[in-house]
Amino acid sequence: MRRAFGGTGLSDEQKQICSLARDFARDVLRPGSALRDEQEDSFDRTPVDRLGELGFLGMLIPEEYDGLGLDMLTYLFALEEISWGDPSVAVSMSVHNSLPTQTLLRHGTEEQKERWLKPMARGEMLGAFSLSEAGSGSDAAALKAQAVREGNGWRLNGSKMWVTNGASADVVLLMVRTDDPADRKGTRGIGAFLVPTELEGWVPGKKERKLGLRGSETVGVSLEDLRLGPEHLIGEPGLGFHYALEALEGGRLGIAAQAIGIAEAALDFARDYAAEREQFGRPIKDFQGLQFKLADMATRLEAARGLLYRAAQAYGADEQRKRKLSSMAKLFASETATWVTRQAVQVYGGYGYSREYPVERLFRDAKVTEIYEGTSEIHRMIISRELYLERGADE
Repeated sequence: MRRAFGGTGLSDEQKQICSLARDFARDVLRPGSALRDEQEDSFDRTPVDRLGELGFLGMLIPEEYDGLGLDMLTYLFALEEISWGDPSVAVSMSVHNSLPTQTLLRHGTEEQKERWLKPMARGEMLGAFSLSEAGSGSDAAALKAQAVREGNGWRLNGSKMWVTNGASADVVLLMVRTDDPADRKGTRGIGAFLVPTELEGWVPGKKERKLGLRGSETVGVSLEDLRLGPEHLIGEPGLGFHYALEALEGGRLGIAAQAIGIAEAALDFARDYAAEREQFGRPIKDFQGLQFKLADMATRLEAARGLLYRAAQAYGADEQRKRKLSSMAKLFASETATWVTRQAVQVYGGYGYSREYPVERLFRDAKVTEIYEGTSEIHRMIISRELYLERGADE
């Protein structure tokens, strides 16, 4: 199912970038994906650094800040390919491109962009993002980690959870409260800080032992009297939550692309296995039951891809519809990935349940796409709300 880029409307340069992503996924990422999954107590940052050397960590950053200056659709094409090779590596690429770098680009000062955004675009610094806490998952604004003014700077204390690359990234976009504990201001009492992880007081925990994406690094972090100067605050001190939601709209498209890459890999494996596996004297692909299953898998995959590309087109051109479409794309692609990988396990039969075969790992990897950057339930709420907002605007 590896896609040809002809007829996509991409320029020759963009097609070359996507082909480079495909080659990297096939030749570099896929051969080591099973080993990275098995070594879940350690994290190998080498594949991510190599992506940076190739320019894939600066795809959405303008050339004036040392990025490639590409559009969202081209980025998603490339991210699908990387996800096809190894979803654990793709999540680092997605987080870096959509969350810390985009927030810096939109709300950082020129000095902050020079100091941090340019090295991040060149792949010399890896970025991460931290919003969630133990008691604030879907209710993200309920976070409690606190920043207190100290002179012209800040002192931070608290705990964060589920930080991708939290121990290995060079800088982390961190959301903490900036309002007074005695006078909470809700979503307008949260600030965004860019934290170099080398600073004293940034204390990452051990790598989480997860169901899937075991090759990626997810940690909890303690903030222990972490002192930051005023240059670390991004934008206004009470608008960090707004910045986070803004960045997550693009991040959802990245997770949708990751889910599609996972589903496509599962379909590829299932198709090839069905052609090789024989039962009752012939390949199982000749049985109508398997043919229908593969047809349904391929159809749902293409439907998810079409919705994602429509959302990507609206992302930079239709402010009114981009929130709804990004939630739809993330919801549908993630649930498609879980469904397709489950069918792939069924195609393999007993072998699909064995860790000796790749569809078992893809099945585990797919599940989290229904959870992070907004659960499926949260996205259904967003979509429903946007339907009524659209109706109000029309009236």
